[in-house]
Amino acid sequence: MHSLYKMLHPGFFILALFFISNSQAADFSQFRGQAGQGIDTQSDLPTQWSDDSNLIWKSKIAGRGSSSPIVVGDKVFLTAYSGYGNPDQNASQNELVRQLLCFSLKDGRQQWTADIENKQREDVYQGFITEHGYATSTPVSDRESVFVFFGKSGVLAFDMNGKQRWHVSVGTESAQRRWGSAPSLVLHKDTVIVNASDESQTLYALNKKDGSVVWKAEAAGLENSFNTPLLVSTADRTELIVAVPWEIWSLDAETGKLLWYAETELDNNVSPSMVEKNGIIYAIGGRSGASIAIRLGGKGDVTKTHIVWRAKASSYVPSPVLFQDRLYWVNDRGIAHCVNAKTGELVYQHRLNINSGGGRSFYASAMVIGGKIYAVSRFDGTIVYEPGDEFKQVAQNRFNDESMFNASPAVADGRILIRSDSALYCIGNK
Repeated sequence: MHSLYKMLHPGFFILALFFISNSQAADFSQFRGQAGQGIDTQSDLPTQWSDDSNLIWKSKIAGRGSSSPIVVGDKVFLTAYSGYGNPDQNASQNELVRQLLCFSLKDGRQQWTADIENKQREDVYQGFITEHGYATSTPVSDRESVFVFFGKSGVLAFDMNGKQRWHVSVGTESAQRRWGSAPSLVLHKDTVIVNASDESQTLYALNKKDGSVVWKAEAAGLENSFNTPLLVSTADRTELIVAVPWEIWSLDAETGKLLWYAETELDNNVSPSMVEKNGIIYAIGGRSGASIAIRLGGKGDVTKTHIVWRAKASSYVPSPVLFQDRLYWVNDRGIAHCVNAKTGELVYQHRLNINSGGGRSFYASAMVIGGKIYAVSRFDGTIVYEPGDEFKQVAQNRFNDESMFNASPAVADGRILIRSDSALYCIGNK
């Protein structure tokens, strides 16, 4: 198979630094947390909760969304949409509004809302868009600004008090399937990186200060790439990894130039985000489903030289987490997987006792918190289970909330944050 990739554009100070470093380290400032790996080492967090137990606060959200919350200092940010795209609303797309919401981590009070009117007509609310809506991309923050991605309505930057700093378009097209936008933003040095696959089949690096284009990489093969890019630093460069149908690409994060690519069996569309450890990238996904491990480095086509293993275990939407040489995930059909990360061997599959709501039962990605695995289902609570070569469930935690839970958790300051289509929940030991 030839590559689908075609580039068109190539003393006091010590104490102060200590407190700044520790404060920033406590942030959960992007999708899946530190480096996008889905692991948080905080201990003594609850494994069991309900409306009456270990719920610190609950805040109503006046809008739906599949994006995950992020935490920066004492602020919680998330996005939502309203006015159009709700089953109980008979409205036109002209009334679609996106919001960036800011809550207090301490007590859940909403501090401010920034409303963004629809700038460009989105794909119609039908088919797969009804599964995730119009606020799917998780924000990212550098502690000075919060950056959001709203598909055809563009990328925006806000200061920490909700004042808009800039707003740029990254395309207004639609892929053939018209499934809407999904990838989340990541930061690299002074740039915001956007996988605008649905909007323009382009990867963008935008200047954090003003939104100007630092580089862009256009490629037809980006169509149906719904995953969030992964940044990995090596000895001499930072690689930007993105999975596309049938291939995985590595770009130079400084320039957008293609470094290497490898052929895969991740077919048709790729939603799960990747993870990395010790110089090996792990990816799952595709409509038929596959998984693969690839060593970083190399140049050009590395299919024959850098693939560590290939396997069939996969997931359609949720991403994996890598912990103690095992890959864990719960796929969209509610089947928990454990795979040997060194060999690709399937260790176990276990079907969870989950209400699917008549459709796919998981969209959120599993996360390791304090050495246990947390997987948020869409309609039937959060499953907590032990890592290891046998499935051992610890708890199944439900709230009295019949709306959809599509978002992955955030963890900060001894608290777990989970959002549904109607509320934001803060969980901790009471």
